[in-house]
Amino acid sequence: MSPNSNAGPVTERQRYIILDALRGFALLGIAIANFPEFSLWTFLSEEATAAMPTAQVDKVVRWAEYLLVDGKFYTLFSLLFGIGFSIIIGNAVKRGANGFRIFYRRMTVLLVMGLLHLFFLWSGDILALYALMGMLLPLFRNCSNKTLLRWAAFLLMIPIGVDAIVELYSLQPASWFYDKMWYWCGVFGITEDRYAYWLQEQTTYAGMLQFLVQGAFERMTEFIDGNRYFKVLGLFVLGFYIGRNRFYARLEEIRPLLHKVLVVGFVLGLPLSFVYAYSCMAHHPWGLTVHTALYTFSVFPLAFGYVATIALAYLRFGETMLTRFFAAPGRVALSCYIGQTLFGILIFYGVGFGLGAKIGLAWVLLITLAVYLVEVLLAHLRLRFFHFGSLEWIWRMLTYGKYIRLRKK
Repeated sequence: MSPNSNAGPVTERQRYIILDALRGFALLGIAIANFPEFSLWTFLSEEATAAMPTAQVDKVVRWAEYLLVDGKFYTLFSLLFGIGFSIIIGNAVKRGANGFRIFYRRMTVLLVMGLLHLFFLWSGDILALYALMGMLLPLFRNCSNKTLLRWAAFLLMIPIGVDAIVELYSLQPASWFYDKMWYWCGVFGITEDRYAYWLQEQTTYAGMLQFLVQGAFERMTEFIDGNRYFKVLGLFVLGFYIGRNRFYARLEEIRPLLHKVLVVGFVLGLPLSFVYAYSCMAHHPWGLTVHTALYTFSVFPLAFGYVATIALAYLRFGETMLTRFFAAPGRVALSCYIGQTLFGILIFYGVGFGLGAKIGLAWVLLITLAVYLVEVLLAHLRLRFFHFGSLEWIWRMLTYGKYIRLRKK
């Protein structure tokens, strides 16, 4: 018998709708966070954005995004990834399969998907980093609960110390990637004054691909300067702790804990998020270290507060229409995530409708909400006839090394 013959993906009866709803909610926030970059608005100069008809409204929208969205939803998505790791291992062990072999195969497939996404579609990919950091999670499998929490806290806090050293000694840890980015810009003729308009002006995929080459190095610069690997791994470890203790299946039992997380998350995270938003809008007036500390003590607590709020609402009202609304895209999250990239290319790049760098952030937000609604409708329609999204289906078959029926009877 094959070592994977007893292995397989989570069935519909084994799913917990609260996890799917949280994942679907995270996808909405991720879309709101990413579409300013898809629209090329993020790359525009202050003079260019100030000249737009919606400039004043755009400032309010941008401030609100820093306050309520920035970092919070990728935090939620990362937590859910760690929870998913614990579920994969737990199910594999129950079935007598080699859980870690399955897990590493799953991460390898995700890494390939992430790299394809990064190099051929969008420079803002997060999947490749998720896969690489996910491969480290088995190192924590024998840790006690207290040790897991200590590791999570250490990994989430360490960026403050790293940035303090960087600021104190004027270091530039990402300089090699930054220089390579501008080297490839020079090769393709992407100048600083045309950087924000390049993708909107290119009407062929070849021109878009040139931007993606330098964009991969820009993404590495962002990961290093933002200490993203520490943050992601810390959230994975915390998610693994949550999943191992099956908190998602014991919501009534942990209700008091959820109330505490909600109160602390909003009492600490929301006021500091106001200060964090000001720091972002004012280009870090108190320096890098203070800005990173503001991020740490505002983004993470408020994100945890979001999770507690949704969990308590689920306990209070049960499975509602709103729960099912978010759960459908949450079940096909990978397809929706890549789908957002395809929508962004179609709407904003020159190979599509070419709206990039032409409209203000307020319009971008409205387009984002419309795209998300379309994805929700497509997800509900898809799941009426199929068990998985297309990419989820491919991911599962490559993971388990066998054919998995897609269409429902």
